[in-house]
Amino acid sequence: MSSIMVYLQPIPVRIWHWLNALGIVTLCVSGAQIRFPEYVTLFGSYRSAIMLHNTAGIVVALSFSIWFFYYKFVADSLADIYIPKGSDLTTGLFRQVIFYFFAYFFGAPNPHHATPESKFNPLQKSAYLAIMFVLMPFVSLTGILLMNMGPMREIVMLVGGLKILVAIHFLLACSLCAFIFTHVYLATLGSTPLAYFKPMWSGWEKVEHHGTEHSH
Repeated sequence: MSSIMVYLQPIPVRIWHWLNALGIVTLCVSGAQIRFPEYVTLFGSYRSAIMLHNTAGIVVALSFSIWFFYYKFVADSLADIYIPKGSDLTTGLFRQVIFYFFAYFFGAPNPHHATPESKFNPLQKSAYLAIMFVLMPFVSLTGILLMNMGPMREIVMLVGGLKILVAIHFLLACSLCAFIFTHVYLATLGSTPLAYFKPMWSGWEKVEHHGTEHSH
């Protein structure tokens, strides 16, 4: 078994990733100040926190659009990379869970070997499917409604009013914040703690080479 360098992350993906990461972290921190102004005062006034939160929200919504456009229309690989296949759900998902929660701590190799056509393991695909196609659209939609209460008042009332909308947006945001912590932790489970971070800077990742076949 040997290791080879594989170009996994094109420049547009890397730009989107770090822009999105900065935007989401900003949303989480500024959102904490909006929700708990008596405890969090990092951005000065309450109004400043709201303005920053709204700006970061717009940036994240735009970056999501860029992500979708790139993978769907430029790379034409959205379904292949992000949608779990039958084998992912039947055997791959269980195998990956066993690796992360048990086998990794005994030095076992990762059962998934990344390629440009199969960047993510079954567990990652399932998580990203929920994050990118459910959580991100809904947290963006509820945020847009909160930013435009006047023009969209009728829609706000349809979802139960302002308090219900705020509660939904807050719970979705908490889920997104929890994902960030989980994402960072799992990213440290490579051959070295920084092995999975480096491709997001250079585009290249060192992967185990198994001849012409790859385990999925």
